[in-house]
Amino acid sequence: QVQLVESGGGLVQPGGSLRLSCAASGFTLAYYAIGWFRQAPGKEREGVVCIRSSDGSTYYTDSVKGRFTIFRDKVNNTVYLQMDSLKPEDTAVYYCATDLRPIVRCMVPAEYNYWGQGTQVTVSS
Repeated sequence: QVQLVESGGGLVQPGGSLRLSCAASGFTLAYYAIGWFRQAPGKEREGVVCIRSSDGSTYYTDSVKGRFTIFRDKVNNTVYLQMDSLKPEDTAVYYCATDLRPIVRCMVPAEYNYWGQGTQVTVSS
C-alpha cells in the first residue's frame, strides 16, 4: 500500500527556515517521480518542486529557486524539502505526491494519484 506522510510544518518568521519531510512506505521512493506542491487559501494547488522519474531531472517553480532544495534519503525512503529565506507568500499547506506510472509533467498536480495528508507552513512575524 502506497503511503506518504508529511511532517515538519509550522510557524516561522520571514527569513527563517523549515525542513519538510515526506516519509514513503509501500514502494521505493527513489524509483518514481516525486513532487512537492502547495495550496494557499483561495488558490489552486501549485507545483513547488519535482523530480522526474525518467531521468532524475529536478524542476523548481520560479518563486522558490535559490531558496528551496529537494533531496532524497534512499536509506530512510524519505524526501525532504529544505526551505530557506521564507517569505509570507510561502504560507500554504504543503503536500508531497507520487505515482507508480512514469510522469513527464512532474509539476502538474493532476499527474499524481498518491498524496500525503499535507502540512501547514505559516510565515509570519
